[in-house]
Amino acid sequence: MSQTVLLAEDDRAIRNALERALTLEGYQVMAVADGVEALAQAHRNRPDVLVLDVMMPGIDGLQVCRVLRAEGDRTPILMLTALVETADRIAGLDAGADDYVVKPFDVEEVFARLRALLRRTSPVGVGGATVAEAPRPVPERFIEAAGIRMDPQARRAWRGARELELTRTEFELLELLVRNGGIVLDHSTIYDRIWGYDFGPGSKNLAVYVGYLRRKLDEPDAPQLIHTVRGVGYVLRED
Repeated sequence: MSQTVLLAEDDRAIRNALERALTLEGYQVMAVADGVEALAQAHRNRPDVLVLDVMMPGIDGLQVCRVLRAEGDRTPILMLTALVETADRIAGLDAGADDYVVKPFDVEEVFARLRALLRRTSPVGVGGATVAEAPRPVPERFIEAAGIRMDPQARRAWRGARELELTRTEFELLELLVRNGGIVLDHSTIYDRIWGYDFGPGSKNLAVYVGYLRRKLDEPDAPQLIHTVRGVGYVLRED
């Protein structure tokens, strides 16, 4: 069965071109022109993934994202944005988006990111286990490392007694680090496991998420838990 994409883009030329490309790629596309229509359509016919333009009249893409997340809707969201500053990207992540593509974009990149988002929500695992790949279900409900405790089934996480409010991608990144506590994970391994695609050395995607996750983990007078290993990647450990 083909997967359904809800596309919200106020630029008619971009919307029509992307709708045609997605349809040719095998997706069922529901294309709308603004955030109000996007929310209405999402409530009527829940899609498999949403593609939202950030800058739309009325209700913009960030507001759509916030409303859906507040309602408990965890459908993957890919943002389309012409805003390239780190603060703009963080605003999208804070709203609950899972990934973003910067305009002007190559449609093949959109396809790749959609495939990665949909793989992460698919009940069928992706083959090719690595040291960092999430293991098969185990009897223990909780996983722990470096003072972080997580319940993957309930998608809850704590540092000490404080529960953390995490987006989908933040949770999966933290889970990956916790399952490999004390092990340095290189950039390509993290990209492959979390996004299913290595965006190359020029991408700031991972650094943005790590920075955002650090802010949620860090506490005054407490050790930092996520450490950068320059030129390699990241590791979760208490110094």
